Parts: sequence; C-alpha cells; structure tokens
Amino acid sequence: MTSATDGLLRPSDGDALRAELRTLASASKLPVVFGGEVHAGMLVLSEFVGTRTNGMRGLAVAPSSGLGGSAVVTGKPRSVSDYRSASTITHHYDAPVLGEGLRAVVAVPVVVRGEARAVLYVANRDSGVIGDRIADEMVQAGRRLATELAIRDEVDRRLRLSCARESTTSAHAFVAEANAVVTEQLRDLHAELRGITQVVSEASARRRLREVTEKLARLVSGVAAPDDAVSLAPRELDVLAHVALGCTNLEAAQRLSVRPETVKSYLRSAMTKLGAHNRHEAVVRARRLGLLP
Repeated sequence: MTSATDGLLRPSDGDALRAELRTLASASKLPVVFGGEVHAGMLVLSEFVGTRTNGMRGLAVAPSSGLGGSAVVTGKPRSVSDYRSASTITHHYDAPVLGEGLRAVVAVPVVVRGEARAVLYVANRDSGVIGDRIADEMVQAGRRLATELAIRDEVDRRLRLSCARESTTSAHAFVAEANAVVTEQLRDLHAELRGITQVVSEASARRRLREVTEKLARLVSGVAAPDDAVSLAPRELDVLAHVALGCTNLEAAQRLSVRPETVKSYLRSAMTKLGAHNRHEAVVRARRLGLLP
C-alpha cells in the first residue's frame, strides 16, 4: 500500500491502518496492538500501540514466516496461545517478539480482492487463548480496513481512466489542430500555384501546374477523382481557390491580376455549375467534389 499511487493524491494507507489499530486497541483492551502493510508480498511492521521496545519496528516478515507471514500467504487469521512454544509457526522472529514479552498473539490479514494488503495483530504478555470476542473485533476491523482500501483503489482506478481520457483527448485535439494548420497551408499553396499559372506563358508549363494543383486538391479533400458531372474552367477554379481562402472579389482580382468584374463573372459561373446559392456554398461543394483542397 502506498500514500500516493502513480502520482495520484491518495491519502496515506498507513494512516488508515493506524486509525483502525487504535480502535482495535480500545475495543480489545489487550496490552499490545500492532500491524503493518504488505509490500510485494513482504509484511513490514510499522504501527504499534502499547509496545515497550523498538525491537519489532520496521521488521520485515517474509511470506509464510512467523505468524504474520502465514496469515499473508493463507489470507486467514492465525493465532498462537504461547508464541515461545508454538509448533505451528516458524520462529524466525523470536528475538524481537519475545524481547517484547509477547506470548498469546492473533494475526488477521486485511484482504482486498484475494490479496493480503496488511496484517493486524493483538497480543498478550501472558500465555492463553485470546477469546472469540476479541477475534471477532479483529475480523471486523480487518473488513473495515479492506473496504476502505478497496474504495481508494477504485477511486485511483477511475482517476487513472479520467487522466488517460484527458490525455487522449488532448492528443487528439493537438493532432486535429496541427492537421487544420497544415490543411490551411496546403490550401494557400494551392491558390498560390493557381495564381502562378496566370503569369506562365508556356502552355505546357501552365497545363503542368494546373495538373499539380488538381492532384493537391484531391490529396487534401480525400476525393480520389473529381465528379465528371461538374467541370469548372481553369479561371473559375482560380477564382474559387482564392475565394476559399477568404479573399474578397477585389483581393482575388489583385492576386490573379484581373479586374474585379472578371472575378465576379467567373465566380457567378462557378456557382451556377455547382448549384450553389452563395460563395461559401460554392467552396463547400467544390471541396466535396475534390475540385478544391
């Protein structure tokens, strides 16, 4: 368990464990209550109520070792009435446990989705069976803590999903914005090339330039081939390409080195062929047909 998972502002799980141990100490009335979190299968004792020494603080309990390690592996409560003479557990940690004077001990794992996440202990310095009432209190404490950790895990999961969605949305928005910029640049280039054809005197070069602009229009529009049902004259396309950039008739005329009245005439002709009622509609229909980028 961690206080922060993958950068999320998760409260300390150790605080939740500490609070549950204090409640358990008050309810059980036993002299010693302690516990720890499980990290990668290893139980680390970190929280203590009523201890006299620091011998168990930070003690790392390996899986299947001692009372706590057994509880972690089995996922079930374990107990001994006399730790010193118990034959059901390993005795790897006799020095710190007996140094604290503990004899009767109960360990209850905190299990979340089949995985032990912490272990709660109560202990007596006298040997003897710790009663069912206290064992029930421990089980209830373990369930409360397990529920709390499960809720925190779910909150973390949803936050991760939300962050992932936001990152994906941001990435898509960035790509869309970048694509829009590139598209506008290509449209500007298309119009510029159409304008250059006006000053190229050689017919073959002029025809080649127009072929390039037609390919560019199909590439940007995504239309494999223009609809043969609508055919615009080169000058009509020249005008429409500049209108698509937002140029007024006067601006288009200046770029194409023709009179505004000529631009207006070509634009009107293009609109008629496209079945458009205004310049904006004419541009939209020309793009759909692959005539403009």
